[in-house]
Amino acid sequence: MNMTHYMQLLADNQPWNLLIFMAIPIVLAETLAITELYILFTRKFDGFVYHLNRFSGTTVGLYFIGIIAYLMMTAVIPVTKNHEWRTVIDVVAVGSYLIGGLPLIWIALQEFGFVNKALDQMGKLKIHAICVALFLVFGHIAMIAGMLDPSLLGYKGADGHQMGVASAVSADYGYCDPAMHGDMKAIHEKMHQQMMNGVKMPQGNMKQMPMNPHGHPY
Repeated sequence: MNMTHYMQLLADNQPWNLLIFMAIPIVLAETLAITELYILFTRKFDGFVYHLNRFSGTTVGLYFIGIIAYLMMTAVIPVTKNHEWRTVIDVVAVGSYLIGGLPLIWIALQEFGFVNKALDQMGKLKIHAICVALFLVFGHIAMIAGMLDPSLLGYKGADGHQMGVASAVSADYGYCDPAMHGDMKAIHEKMHQQMMNGVKMPQGNMKQMPMNPHGHPY
């Protein structure tokens, strides 16, 4: 099965890529979402949960700035230049993952006071909730598209390579005529019968076996 670049990223360098690009941001984002719900219901703008919410929002936003910058330089730009996207499925998976980080970056900017300065606590909390919802939507689109096989839309990758290798191996050993297979079967049966009867095999028997154009016995 062929993989998208999204799945290949998570599968490579186990378990570090999975931790860096999936586990850590998901844990921070889920913590942000859970504490967001708590604050919306309780209206408590102080205490441990509130500060945990602000910490999660700030950290995951800054974290995604690093992830997006890294993936743009090491994956997106090189893949685009080399025309190596594995159909639109691949583009949707990687693009949705990167876009999903933008709402979290907006939350971090809000926590630092760079945006939404005129909003009160409830207004900022609503922005938090909207941004978290957007992250969850794009994050799930990325996961679903990332797990699809790009060959569904015609991508030729690993399977084509394997077929090429198989064809090369077949070509190396040549075409075996059915008549030669019959002769080889008869020789093997004769050799087996001689061994059963205790007759010593002549040294020249191997030379009588049919050979392919490359000099290998069939």
